Order: sequence, then C-alpha cells, then structure tokens
Amino acid sequence: MEMSVAMLKIGAVLSTMIMITNWMSHKLPTLVGLRQDVARPGTSEKIISVLYPGEDDGWQVYGSVQGKCVCSIRSPVQSVCSGDPRYIHLRQTSDHVQNVSQYIEMLNSRTSQDLQQLRDSEMLLVTMETRLKTALNNAQSLTTKSLQELRWSMSEFRPLRLVLGRFRSDVSQFDSLREETSRLHDSLSILKEHFTLQYYHQLQHKASTLQHNLHTCSSRLGCGRLTGISAPVTVRSSGSRFGSWMMDSLIDSLDNRVWVMEGYFKGKRLVEFPSLSDFATGQNFIIHHLDQPWSGTGHVVYDGSLYYNKHNSNTLIRYQLSSGHILAQRDLDQAGFNNTFPYSWGGSSDIDLMADEAGLWAVYTTLPHGGNVVLSRLDPDTLQVMESWDTGFPKRSAGESFLICQTLYLTNSHLAGAKVHFSYHTSTSSYEYTDIPFHNQYSHISMLDYNPRMRALFTWNNGHQVIYDITLLHFIKTTKNNHRNISNVISK
Repeated sequence: MEMSVAMLKIGAVLSTMIMITNWMSHKLPTLVGLRQDVARPGTSEKIISVLYPGEDDGWQVYGSVQGKCVCSIRSPVQSVCSGDPRYIHLRQTSDHVQNVSQYIEMLNSRTSQDLQQLRDSEMLLVTMETRLKTALNNAQSLTTKSLQELRWSMSEFRPLRLVLGRFRSDVSQFDSLREETSRLHDSLSILKEHFTLQYYHQLQHKASTLQHNLHTCSSRLGCGRLTGISAPVTVRSSGSRFGSWMMDSLIDSLDNRVWVMEGYFKGKRLVEFPSLSDFATGQNFIIHHLDQPWSGTGHVVYDGSLYYNKHNSNTLIRYQLSSGHILAQRDLDQAGFNNTFPYSWGGSSDIDLMADEAGLWAVYTTLPHGGNVVLSRLDPDTLQVMESWDTGFPKRSAGESFLICQTLYLTNSHLAGAKVHFSYHTSTSSYEYTDIPFHNQYSHISMLDYNPRMRALFTWNNGHQVIYDITLLHFIKTTKNNHRNISNVISK
C-alpha cells in the first residue's frame, strides 16, 4: 500500500511537469493579457519589439501599426514540444508510472479481498480440525449425520482453491511490475540528466526576458481611449462587502504580489499574497498592521509603496511596503472627507487614489469646486499636487472612477446596470459623455481601478474580487519618410 501511494505521488509530479511544458507553449501569452496572433508575411505588420529571443528559444514578440493586432506573441506549436527529447522522456515516464500504478492498484485490491476471505475461513479451519480429531480418537462415534456435516464443512473450503489460483497469477503480475519498475528507473535517470537545476534557471531567464519584451512592446503603443469592457472574471469570493485589492501599478514593476484591504472604516490590516494564484486560493498570506488607519477604498500600490487616505482626515499617506515605514504624508488641500463628497455608494469614498501610465493621481472634490470631481496629478515621493483639473461632473453622481492614459472615466452608478457614463481628457481639458456598458455581476461595486501593468480593471464587488479586460483605441506614433503619422488600432 505504501508503495502504491509513493508511485501515485511520482505519477502526479511527472504529470504536473508535462502540464507545465504544455502550459508554457500555449497558456503564457493568454495569462499576460495578449492574443496569440502571428505576424504574417506580406501584411503591413511591423515588429515593434526587436529585443526578443530567436526561434530556437521559442518566443517572438510582434507589434502592428495597422490592422487589429498590437502586441502579440508567437509561441512554439505543439509539434515542436512533442519532438523535444525531454518531452518524449516525460511522456514515456508518465506511461510507465501509469502502468505501475495500475498494477499496484489491482494487486492491492485483490490482496485485500483474498485476505478477508482467509480471515473468514480461519474459524472454519478450527472447527474442521476439532471434528477430525474427534473422529480419529473415537471412530465409533461417527454417524451418517456427522459424516454429512464433515463433508459439508469440507465444501466450504472450495473457494480457497480460487484464492490459491489468484496468488499464482499474481506472481506473474509481480514479474511484469518488476520490469515496469526497471524501465521507470531508466526513464527517471534520463530525466535527471535533462531536467537539471541549470535548465530551470534558463527557463526562468527566458520567462523574465519575455516579460521585459512585452513591457517594451507595450511602451511603444502610445495611449488609447476606452471603447469596451469585457465580461467579468471572478478571481476570488471572500471578505466583507466592501474593500479593495491591488497589484503594483508601475508598468516596469516585476512585483506580482497582491494586496488586500477589507472594509472602508478605520482599517489597519493589510494582507499580502505572494502571487495572484495564491490570492485566488487564499494561501500563503502575510498580515501587516499599518500605523495609521485608512478611510474609504481608494487605495493604490505604486512603485513599491501603498498610498491611502488617513482615517477621518484629508491626509494622504505613502507607506513603503518593503520597510513598513511611512515615507510621506500630506494634506490634500480643502479636499472633503468623512462622507462629505463620497461616491454614490458612500463608504468614506471622498478621496480616491489611482495610478495610470503617467503616474500617481487623486480624485476628490472641495467646497470651492462645488462638489464637482477634481483630478490632481501627484508627486509620488512628496504627495505634492503638481497639476489639477475641474471636470465639472458632480462627484456624488458618480458610482466609481478610474484613469487610463490620463483620461478619467466615471460610472453613473455602483449598482446593477452601471455604465461608463463620462470621460475627461486631461490632454485637452475637455470632456464627453460616453455609453460603455459592463456587467456588474454582483450588483454593488465599492472599488474600481485600472492597473496599467496588467491592462485590466480590478473591482471589489459585494465581497467578490473581479477582473475585467478592456478594449482600447490606440494611437501609435510612427515615423515614415521623416513625417510623424498616427495610426488607430484596436487592442484588448
């Protein structure tokens, strides 16, 4: 039985290794949010990122200045992986493990049945032995009835002949098991030669290079205008009705941690997860306790620091995640707080901090602005206001807001049926009314933020943590014959 469990564990490990191989060739592009379109010969597609691995390394990054595809990845097709000697040995080893596991499972089942049958026959053997001793010691006591009972007792041992037959058959099965185990040992020896620590370091380096190339490709895109929001994807369902969850918004960041702050009133508990997968399963988390409590859900993580609104004040705090120290705090001049000018759902959402491709921002309002939404760009080090815009939109009429490429988008509600209703463009100091619907699946959004690194919207929706993909109309600046052209492209 112990051997069966061990073999099954080996089988699980090897199956996982095969799944990783297939995942790297097919799923990685999807996880980073890009489509697997291929630049085709004879089209107007153009390589934007030139720092990509060669064909032997299996990955190429493409961009386009015309057509639909903007940033995409060409990954190895399955036939390439299936021809890799490492993949072949993995498949062979997996087959051997499966065979060994099936043998052991079958033998274990039969042995358990036979053992139970032998235990049931033990009392019969004792009874038979007693009767035979009585017959030998006193032959005159034998009668027709006692002989019939003795014959009937003997017939009850006939199933034991089948047990003995199965034992003989199992001997040959053990020979087959011995051969499969030997082949498994040989396959594992070959795998040990191929899957060395150096190989995994090389794989890690290639993944890092790919991520760098994707960031380089994204930085060449220029900024885009929101035209659509995808169906929601629920990452996790946990926590209170209100809260916020974040990843570092700096585009060049390699920090994949997830940060969670539940509630909106006087909270001090910051939860750290090492990765998005850990957050999705609720595992491997660390709890931090902030020195100063927060208000609202308008927090943001940017370049290794957590930015939030101090409870019962219009004070902004910059909290360094690596050291656990407050590096800066500054009052947001005349900004309302403590439900003076919240979003439509309340929750002390007077001040909403956010980040986009251009840096750190604050959305709020003041009495002099008559309750209209004010957008200010902040210095991420000192929290000083660098520039401000009065959007003219009443803050209490907005359900939530988010910023993409220096354009502020506001929803008309936090409830079911909400739409992106208004946008303000800081580049031209102009606004427009929009009609971009999205599915408010759980009917009560208390946090909605754009993460420029992930190119996705993060929401806290009635105790559910949800992600939306977005569709942007991109303006890509290119140079042709020393003239600057602008091309429009749609990307997701």
